[in-house]
Amino acid sequence: MRSPAANAWETGPWTARIRAGLGGTARRAGHLPGSESSGRDGARVVLTRRRIFILPTRQGLVFAGMLLLMLIGATNYQLSLGFALTFLLGAMGMVSILHAFRTLAGLEVSVGKTAPAFAGEAVTFGIDLTNRSPRPRLSVALSHPGSPTVHCDLPPGQTRTLTVSMTATRRGWLRLQRLTVHTRYPLGLFRAWAPVELKLQCLVYPRPEDIRLPPPAALHPMEGGRDLLGAGEDFAGLRDYRPGDSPRHIAWKAAAQERGTLTKQFSGNAAEEVWLDWERLAGLDTEARLSRLARWVLECDVLGIPYGLRLPGATRPPALTPEHRRACLKALALFGLGDPVRPDPPPRP
Repeated sequence: MRSPAANAWETGPWTARIRAGLGGTARRAGHLPGSESSGRDGARVVLTRRRIFILPTRQGLVFAGMLLLMLIGATNYQLSLGFALTFLLGAMGMVSILHAFRTLAGLEVSVGKTAPAFAGEAVTFGIDLTNRSPRPRLSVALSHPGSPTVHCDLPPGQTRTLTVSMTATRRGWLRLQRLTVHTRYPLGLFRAWAPVELKLQCLVYPRPEDIRLPPPAALHPMEGGRDLLGAGEDFAGLRDYRPGDSPRHIAWKAAAQERGTLTKQFSGNAAEEVWLDWERLAGLDTEARLSRLARWVLECDVLGIPYGLRLPGATRPPALTPEHRRACLKALALFGLGDPVRPDPPPRP
């Protein structure tokens, strides 16, 4: 029979803390199953003392060497003023370690806004730094491989959004690599840093074909029932200007009245539905087909033509909305990758 003291030790808060600490250490070292999948921190990380590392910079090493020479000189010549100056500078250097640590300790790092991009473009990830302490945090920097280091000052209770960029080389999900939050505040003698690996990814659409081919219905007017590129006679209203609209259809009178840039719509210009069909592109390889379909999606959206998308195993009925455009491009981006279509994150308040 176990003694009450043994049971108290097994269930006590200190035992739980020790076990949590040992487990976390082992997982970081890769000694426990699942350590590879637990390498990412999540969508939000608070920098604790166990995450922060501090080492002297090159200037700090020079400063230490200078102090050593001053100490030797003061000892040889028995200079009281030399001892006082050496110990004063040494104390200032030691205090700068504490300031560097306090600049990062308790800092909150979380994911920010990230917009999808096309392959070949630069993807910009937003990273939010939040200071919930009553003291300011000065000269906080964020580094990412392949991206310039960005700096900011964080007043108390404020959030700053920093951005890092990566070049998207292929379609699909692009994951953010490990970040480094660091500072050399206040004297530049020591560098405090903390590695952060947020669960942040961006959807990369297929690179649109460079040659701007009109959509299938525009190539074959009789299939759509009407000439999609022609203009009708009956004025049907105004809509917001979209890149690619003909200058002849821009409502210049409305622009002169400072109502914004609008485009005239005509009833004779109402297009029939267009199907962007994978099977129509026989003879092209997979990536070429996806690039052509991505270009057609963009062209139909600019021309105001309702379009549907047919892919092997997936069909999206015709529509002409921003949500439909994003859904079609997302289906093209993830086609054949075996990566499940993940729901879009909820909008940030």
